[in-house]
Amino acid sequence: MKKILLVGKLNSIVKETNHYLSQFFHVQLCSENAGVFEGMLKIVNPDLVLISLIGAYDIDTSIFFLLNDRYAHIPVLTIGTKEESSTFFKYYENGQFENLIRPVEHSVIMEAVCRRLDVDEQAIRQEAAEQKKEPANKKRILVVDDNGTALRTMKAMLEADYDVALAVSGAQAMTSIGKQRPDLILLDYEMPVCDGRMTLEMIRADEEMKDIPVIFLTAINDRANIEAVLKLKPAGYFLKPAIKDQLLAEIAKVLAQ
Repeated sequence: MKKILLVGKLNSIVKETNHYLSQFFHVQLCSENAGVFEGMLKIVNPDLVLISLIGAYDIDTSIFFLLNDRYAHIPVLTIGTKEESSTFFKYYENGQFENLIRPVEHSVIMEAVCRRLDVDEQAIRQEAAEQKKEPANKKRILVVDDNGTALRTMKAMLEADYDVALAVSGAQAMTSIGKQRPDLILLDYEMPVCDGRMTLEMIRADEEMKDIPVIFLTAINDRANIEAVLKLKPAGYFLKPAIKDQLLAEIAKVLAQ
């Protein structure tokens, strides 16, 4: 399945676009923060970047420079009014970038995405229809870690048995949970800005998220740190790097409860 990185403020339009395209592609939401964006590019390795230009004057233009300079092989589709897109006109000259004028129908977005990806739209729709007929029996696990290597390692461990989503920060985790509720969360305890404790507090403060089991991952093996982790009463905790068989057994146990 082709991968799309959908960048923009999490408003109703972005949510609707995400919901529609997720029927046909693997879509990962991303904020317009340049640092987070670059991290997600490395982790997701998208086939296409789709940028909502709503609030264009707040968008960090270094995102466009980064795509043009270091990721010129990735096609970029933006959606905005003529006024919103005018800020970025210079990037549309080489063919990597294309803009759709808002408001725009979902069917038009779909056509443009397929054209930019050079895939047959009817084949994509047919594949999605066939997948809907199949029982969706894989549990969804969200892995949250600011280390890209750790995320890729965890994904490789889990993807044969589970539907795996990735997030590089607590804020990205909350966005991902809002997009599609996971059955379990593997949460790095030591993260900058919004650490594992703060992320867990946000999850538990939300009525729709509070019952999602959370297993902490921590790289610090000392009594004080482990006691601090256990005080938060997670569903479990593992020292990093986790051993695959042990982690899979713990996940299965927690999900069975």
